[in-house]
Amino acid sequence: MSASHISQGTVFLQSTNFIDAAYIVAFSLLIYGMTGLTGPRTAVRGNKIAAVGMAVAVVATLLRQHEFSGSGTVWLILLGVVIGTAIGVPAALKVRMTAMPQMVAIFNGVGGGAVALIAWVEFRHGFVPTTHPLAPGGYPLRVEIFELFGAIVGSVSFWGSNIAFGKLQEILPGKPIKLPGQSLINLALLTVAVASAVILCAGSHSQALFILGILVAAAVLGNMVVLPIGGADMPVVISLLNACTGLSAAATGLALGNPVMIVAGMIVGASGTILTNQMATAMNRTVPSIIAGGFGGAVAAPVGGAGTEGGTVRSTSAQDVAIQLSYARLVVIAPGYGMAVAQAQHAVRELERALEAKGVEVKYAIHPVAGRMPGHMNVLLAEADVPYDLLREMDDINPEFPRTDVTLVIGANDVTNPAANTDPGSPIYGMPILEVDKSAAVVVLKRSMASGFAGIDNPLFYDPKTSLLFGDAKASVTEITAEVQAL
Repeated sequence: MSASHISQGTVFLQSTNFIDAAYIVAFSLLIYGMTGLTGPRTAVRGNKIAAVGMAVAVVATLLRQHEFSGSGTVWLILLGVVIGTAIGVPAALKVRMTAMPQMVAIFNGVGGGAVALIAWVEFRHGFVPTTHPLAPGGYPLRVEIFELFGAIVGSVSFWGSNIAFGKLQEILPGKPIKLPGQSLINLALLTVAVASAVILCAGSHSQALFILGILVAAAVLGNMVVLPIGGADMPVVISLLNACTGLSAAATGLALGNPVMIVAGMIVGASGTILTNQMATAMNRTVPSIIAGGFGGAVAAPVGGAGTEGGTVRSTSAQDVAIQLSYARLVVIAPGYGMAVAQAQHAVRELERALEAKGVEVKYAIHPVAGRMPGHMNVLLAEADVPYDLLREMDDINPEFPRTDVTLVIGANDVTNPAANTDPGSPIYGMPILEVDKSAAVVVLKRSMASGFAGIDNPLFYDPKTSLLFGDAKASVTEITAEVQAL
């Protein structure tokens, strides 16, 4: 092949039409891959397809050399890809399922941080010159608006995600952390960020000062918004911050003329917004009330045998639980964060098999916000190869509790709390729950009498038909399984 043919091939690969076509292929693969995430059987394949799409997008970006200041920029991009791969792959392989919500929070925050850094770099080096009368600073006004929007929202998302990570990792207290005049402080920070953006768009020559003001004000705002939110609302917060990251990425894509960022960002922003609303509805909360904070914290409940209403806790043994389960017709397993902490999903799967071998029908009750991230229980149970058709969402399983012989609650505290239906003074009153209290018998597996992430007591524990099996969930389930098999 001659040098001229090679040169022509290089020019073609760097042509706008080819790069745009590559971007179309990239976001098409992203969308197609995401359709596979609707079920556990196709999720792995969907992730791989989406990963290929992202790889195509990276290659297409590298081919846009005419927009780079020099060949060194390409090598910096490649260095970033290598560093990101070296950090991301081991982190994803080694993370425990109990720590998955934290990883989702921090990885989501990294996306928002990247958008904020892009805005910083772009305003340091400048945009394409223009003669637009409304942009006397010499940069396209529409580009500035989108870039500054991305900077504010991305910075809020990054720092807010860090706080969410700290609360989930228990580096920070799970209870709300509020300052006097919190709302006024937040409003002042937002005003500073927006005012700085307006001044920049008006053509200020002090670009470095005002873009720095935007990023700092938005950073403090991100911390201040999430700190007052209690641990019980963290699943909704993660989803909301994910939506913010997507919207900031889409805005930056519009500023940079990058189709993949636009499409991917809008998909993440739209899906995150829908999921946030659904989860807030599942908790009988509104997004504004969640942002206002104040719900949930790591507050200990009574540790003695008496409940808040003078009831007593009835303890049981693995042998007694095994007898109850073995002679039942229908057993419902309600998993929660306690199952995730104990890594008990595989043991639960073995118990399910042992019961089915005795002719017992077993179903799983999945609350939308059980655990600490959307779909947490689904992911855990899929890891243990639990058949997807055994999983029942809250609205589907609640009508079946009256005919359930035994419900086995494994670390699910707040989402099974009947105070949501019976106590108007409860912080969770009106929140849809798994109505396990309507079962003929309830067995709760707990380490202690400590409260859940919402920090409130659970009257279910003092119900006469409820018995508690104390200890590590995995060890308890394994012991129950052995007793079932021995019967």
